[in-house]
Amino acid sequence: MKLTESQIQDLYAFTRQHFVEHYDLQTELVDHLANDIEAQWKIQPKLTFEEAKNKAFKKFGIFGFMDAIEQKQKAMNKRYRGYLWNEIKKWFEMPQIVATIALYVFFYITFSSKFTAIFSLIFYIIISGWCIYKSTQLNRQFRKRKEISNKKWMLEELIFKQAGGASLIFMSQLYNVFTIPDKFEINTLFLLLFSLAFTVLTLINYISLEVIPNKAEKLLNETYPEFSL
Repeated sequence: MKLTESQIQDLYAFTRQHFVEHYDLQTELVDHLANDIEAQWKIQPKLTFEEAKNKAFKKFGIFGFMDAIEQKQKAMNKRYRGYLWNEIKKWFEMPQIVATIALYVFFYITFSSKFTAIFSLIFYIIISGWCIYKSTQLNRQFRKRKEISNKKWMLEELIFKQAGGASLIFMSQLYNVFTIPDKFEINTLFLLLFSLAFTVLTLINYISLEVIPNKAEKLLNETYPEFSL
């Protein structure tokens, strides 16, 4: 005995009622519940759909779908970090490494002046301003995409909203960036490390706010064969 289309849709609604917001996880749980229900019917064909559904749900334990949500989030976060790391590595390979070295040298020469604290603050404000602009832009894109598809995909949300979270962490260090040059002796080692920190932070923000979102369609189609905006 197979589930009908209306029963499948009922299972989707059931997952939403139990706080599963993302369509990709809803689909996985619906598939799991459907298989469980059909297996029950083979043994007890007189069970109603509601009885079989509730029995299948009870197997998830007292926390319901919360463990499944947590596991899915961990998996998608790991996948996103993998994308980020792969893109970062490209900037230390030819030909992007030329731009990376140029950026590093630019920071090093600028910070080598007697106005290290002032320049670090200026660069930090410029980068932060760009991060705010891009985060706002990506959030708008995410809302429009959701309106068009009427579906919420976990990886899509990470691509368009995770970057904004990273930039907030970056911006929260404003005070430290301004005071670091005063706390440490300005020597060659300090300038090398300080320039490296600015270079890496610039690359991470650029990759997470520009590069990965521009590859969203490709990444989402690879992850979800059924994905279609």
